[in-house]
Amino acid sequence: MSDGPAARRGQGQPWGGVRPFSIKTKLGALVVISVLITTGLSMIAVHTKTELRFIMVFSMIATLLITQFVAHSLTAPLDEMNAVARSISHGDYTRRVRENRRDELGDLAQTINRMADELAAQDQQRKELVANVSHELRTPIAGLRAVLENIVDGVTEADPETMRTALKQTERLGRLVETLLDLSRLDNGVVPLKTRRFEVWPYLAGVLKEANMVAAVRAGIASGSGGHTRTDVHLSLDVSPPELTAHADPERLHQVVANLIDNAVKHSPPHGRVTVKARRGPQEESLELEVLDEGPGIPRSEWHRVFERFNRGAVSRPHGPGSDGGTGLGLAIARWAVDLHGGRIGVAESERGCRILVTLPGLPSSPS
Repeated sequence: MSDGPAARRGQGQPWGGVRPFSIKTKLGALVVISVLITTGLSMIAVHTKTELRFIMVFSMIATLLITQFVAHSLTAPLDEMNAVARSISHGDYTRRVRENRRDELGDLAQTINRMADELAAQDQQRKELVANVSHELRTPIAGLRAVLENIVDGVTEADPETMRTALKQTERLGRLVETLLDLSRLDNGVVPLKTRRFEVWPYLAGVLKEANMVAAVRAGIASGSGGHTRTDVHLSLDVSPPELTAHADPERLHQVVANLIDNAVKHSPPHGRVTVKARRGPQEESLELEVLDEGPGIPRSEWHRVFERFNRGAVSRPHGPGSDGGTGLGLAIARWAVDLHGGRIGVAESERGCRILVTLPGLPSSPS
């Protein structure tokens, strides 16, 4: 049977892993001291011919006083922890337990404080999520409401151009809800990976073709409503070697590549180029992907925040003509999809523009 964490901590330590200031040590010392006091008083009684009943009374009083002292040192921090835990249960994450002990209660105090820190961070993320989602939903809902009110009031006719404007706002709402659902599924772990082996070149060529088709459809809708979209950016593919294969979940990988391309296109200059590169990774059937654009790039100080939800970085507006900048969820979805594979994603050094590097582990290494 495998040893637990406590047993592992005790390996290589004297006294079977018992720490000098642990509760077990203190209780053992209490028993030893009580026995010594009783024995000492008994020896005094023998030499001084004192009645045994007086010795027993003194022994009981001394033992009770020592026990009370030890019990207070154990129960006082428990009372403090109980008060802090009650405050946390009521939503107050500011209180902390004092970490001034070197025993098991000190470990428990550290655990409670870490739990309070994590709960406070989650609560802050929840508030930011509600605020950001409300902000993102407000714009398309207001636009759609304005269009419908104008039609109902007779200000405008329900002609194709007006309806295309309403359709554009509805599609924006749909994209936002879809990305939120994707994040919810990924957070809850209900998106299982269905990995398989596939050829990289035809797969990525299909993703780029679909990205061009989506851009063309959006351009048709936007032109009818007086809006703009990015159809001037050229997408190129570089796979080496051409027969490269990989082992991953094609559907989840599609989310990664599509979101990275969409983000790169939004921040590309007019008639710029977005390049998708694929190379063989260090392990069997592993894959290294790069998505490069020619935009303004991302400041190094923002690299660690790029993949946070609703974060749009220092470049808050698209570099070229076109889209509204998105919802700030695409890169967060890409990061979670890569994490599901056990891979890595991040911003890499680039002489020009932005370079996102994705590494997928491929097949697990076989035992030697």
